[in-house]
Amino acid sequence: MARNARYCTKFRRRREGKTDYHARKAFLLSGKPRLVTRRSINNIIAQVIVARPKGDEVLISAHSRELGKYGWKAPRGNLPAAYLTGFLCGLKAKANGIEEAILDIGLYPPTKGARIFAVLKGVCDAKVNVPHSEEKLPDEKRIKGEHIVKYAESLASDTEEYQQKFSKYLQQNIKPETLPKHVEEVKKEMIAAFKNRGKKN
Repeated sequence: MARNARYCTKFRRRREGKTDYHARKAFLLSGKPRLVTRRSINNIIAQVIVARPKGDEVLISAHSRELGKYGWKAPRGNLPAAYLTGFLCGLKAKANGIEEAILDIGLYPPTKGARIFAVLKGVCDAKVNVPHSEEKLPDEKRIKGEHIVKYAESLASDTEEYQQKFSKYLQQNIKPETLPKHVEEVKKEMIAAFKNRGKKN
């Protein structure tokens, strides 16, 4: 019994793998907004959050479902969609006077080139200052979806496999081979939309 006398049960959210309290304390002491990303198979959410005495307050939120407003036709859970969701979050942040944030990846493993870091790249490209290590970011080719293009091209001779793997693209009348161009078109549409919004204000 003496050996266990000093044992303390971990907080519930730590046991459930939802919160790293040591990291959270550091975020609170910084006093800066946190850039938080949550992901599922089909969607990406990027939020700018600040801690308040009564709990966290979401200042800015961008969901990959919103990409459709800017012409996005490809699936919403892939790496290019994560980048564009981050870019949209960054544009919203800038429009609301938020110039900087700290990345909070929660308990996700910091895997190089992961969708979380694609979101980060998008936010930074929108000119929001978020300290980070460049080596963690996905390269430009993956952000544009060129890895998806290569995979599509490798299946070109197998029509059935091609149509099965890229059915979501084809249902939206977009060829996966055109994804890099599509990413740039959607990004330009976002920039134009926020410029026009600024003129109206």
